[in-house]
Amino acid sequence: MADVGGEGFGPLLRQSRLAASLTIEALAEASGVSVRGIGDLERGRRATPQRGTVAALADGLGLGEAERERLLAAARAGRDPRHTTVGVRAFPRGIHHFVGREAELARLTALAEEAASGLPVVVALPGPPGTGKTTLALHAARMLADRFPDAQLMVDLRGMDETPPGPAELILRVLKALGVPDRDLAKAGPQGHPELYRQALAERCCLLVLDNARDEAQVRPLLPGAGTGMVMITSRRMLTGLESVHRLPLGELSPAESAAFLTPLVGQERADADPDALAEVAQRCAHLPLALRVAGNWLATRSGWTVRRLADRLALEERRLDTLTAGDLHLSAAFDLSYRQLTPRAARLFRLLSLVDGPDVDAAGAARLTGRPLFDTEDTLEELVESGLLGTDRDRYRFHDLLCLYARGRLRAEEPDGSAEAARSALHRWLLETAVVAGRWYEPDHGAPPPTWQGDVDLSTAERARQWLQAEGDNWLAALRAAAAAGQHATVVEVAEALHWFSDQWIFWGHWPEVFRTAVRSAQALRDPLVEATQLNYHAWALLICEGRTRDSVERTAQALAAARRAGDLPQQGWAHYYRAWALGLLGDHAGAARHNREAAGLFETVGDLHGTLQAMSNTAQNLSLGGRQEEAIAEILRTLAFLDQAGDRIEPHIAAFTRTTLQMNLGLAHTALGNWSEGAAHLRAAADLWRDSANHGLESRALVRLGDALLAAGRHDEARTAFTRAVSLGKAADPSSLADARARLDGLRAHRAPPPAGGSADCRTTGTE
Repeated sequence: MADVGGEGFGPLLRQSRLAASLTIEALAEASGVSVRGIGDLERGRRATPQRGTVAALADGLGLGEAERERLLAAARAGRDPRHTTVGVRAFPRGIHHFVGREAELARLTALAEEAASGLPVVVALPGPPGTGKTTLALHAARMLADRFPDAQLMVDLRGMDETPPGPAELILRVLKALGVPDRDLAKAGPQGHPELYRQALAERCCLLVLDNARDEAQVRPLLPGAGTGMVMITSRRMLTGLESVHRLPLGELSPAESAAFLTPLVGQERADADPDALAEVAQRCAHLPLALRVAGNWLATRSGWTVRRLADRLALEERRLDTLTAGDLHLSAAFDLSYRQLTPRAARLFRLLSLVDGPDVDAAGAARLTGRPLFDTEDTLEELVESGLLGTDRDRYRFHDLLCLYARGRLRAEEPDGSAEAARSALHRWLLETAVVAGRWYEPDHGAPPPTWQGDVDLSTAERARQWLQAEGDNWLAALRAAAAAGQHATVVEVAEALHWFSDQWIFWGHWPEVFRTAVRSAQALRDPLVEATQLNYHAWALLICEGRTRDSVERTAQALAAARRAGDLPQQGWAHYYRAWALGLLGDHAGAARHNREAAGLFETVGDLHGTLQAMSNTAQNLSLGGRQEEAIAEILRTLAFLDQAGDRIEPHIAAFTRTTLQMNLGLAHTALGNWSEGAAHLRAAADLWRDSANHGLESRALVRLGDALLAAGRHDEARTAFTRAVSLGKAADPSSLADARARLDGLRAHRAPPPAGGSADCRTTGTE
């Protein structure tokens, strides 16, 4: 070995660089080592690098064999613990199998670069139990270790213990790990250890992982104020009280990442044999890393089991958490640790939230479960969020699936008899009462809530009412089902009646046929022919527009007409003729459609129903267009628009706006059918913008596809591409068939061939008006 003569690595590197007549920048370019890294090494701000880095520097310097060995020897001497206390590395055994988290790793890498600028970087990695926080921190720490050569430490803060270690104990542990001599610790005394700790971190380029933090008070004294180090904190809590901290909250893996996670655990052959079963296992593990590892380990130790067998076992919700146990890995135990730290009020709300039928709930709904005031409930919800047991997004709160199952288990074990059912009933009752008030914003002769209404939800505008109805759709639908099952038929009919005009605003929700079919059954149970006729008409609309079951809709209108005649009710007879006319027009029976539409118009005129008259006029235009009589259809549309203007505020504003937009759309379709592409496109663009402004994205998507078709026909391909792209961007809010059409058109444009519009004008008649 060459004699290094006690010469340090930094001075030797600088001497060799100057001898080679290289600047730091030139050596960086030649070696691939960063300018900052070389500068820190020469000035002694960084410990000596790893062998690969030294070899790269030697290559960049063009050193001969003797000089290369001398540089390597200096590096080895610098790493000898007899000469220096740097280079401390204290990581536990990690998990080598790591999948996903690319965005988080990229962000951590970027933050590590910032740490080199001279200010310490602190990153919090909060997340619910089982999300793989410690695994990510370990993986990132190993990946970034070379950037922090003085020390890489991982300290378990044991935050879930009943009495976790305090800051003083943790500070002393880190100081000893960094090699601070006992005499210095004794001289400073316990009261001087925090200052000694801050000084030690400021003088070193360290990576410190504080794992499993209990709260801010435990962590705050451990954060450095100076230096080029980095601190990663993992915690089940959000640690919102910490200042100047970068936060990277962790959630579940994606379905693709979950499959990649499971495959090496269960074996490629078994994974390939049944990829659907593998996807089901991942889904039933809620894409939670800990659950996936348990499931993978379970199969790994049962080589005779197929993936399908485990998927079927996990399908049993009541046994799923028990199944997700492998050796000493118990998923429920991970949840228990967090649950046991909740206050009694938060623990009870946690249990009761498992009664929510939909994927999420707002604070007002949660308050109905407990009977507590709204603001108190919000505070309790935030405690659950802070603890990592509840997720939140835009004032909505949700469990992931496995935590919901755990909460149901705690509900069965801890809630008194009858308490859960009383809470569920209170929530359902409130949901249906609020749905009626919100839906009546769109009903003629109703509008805003009455002054006597007292509610925790802001329904001050029709738009707020729409937002609430859509956000709570799964929940109030479940409440409606429960009311029907309990024989609360008057309530079911009242809800359906209040929502039937609103249904135009959310046509492609997917559940209106069920809502109105349920209401028909309740109406029949009430033995009221007028109520039955009304609900049969609503169901006819849903069959026609929401499901495209045109012939079934015709049959329903016949039943509605018979019930309306038994009741002697002219308006419902008019609506039955109107829906029958609409369906017959779509079936190509234009003469029959015209006949029934005239019947409807006459009945509406007799009873002075302006809303019905307006819809019958609109239907006349549509039937003419479907029959290929486009000039007459355009004239009828213009006549209907004039009638709408003349009626003024006698037409319910939401109905007027909806009908006006529909007429714009049908005017555009009629012009495009005549080959008037530019004029048709102008009307369709106006309709699409109006649907967007009213947040009716289902009909917006239909208008956009027809607009794109008109623009394609006019040879304006760039504008067409913009229209189709806008339709696709609506995602799940779009009409599914229009979404598929838009994607097909874009594929055609990418292939330099624009596909022809699908179908004729008949498939475009999409009015949801009544």
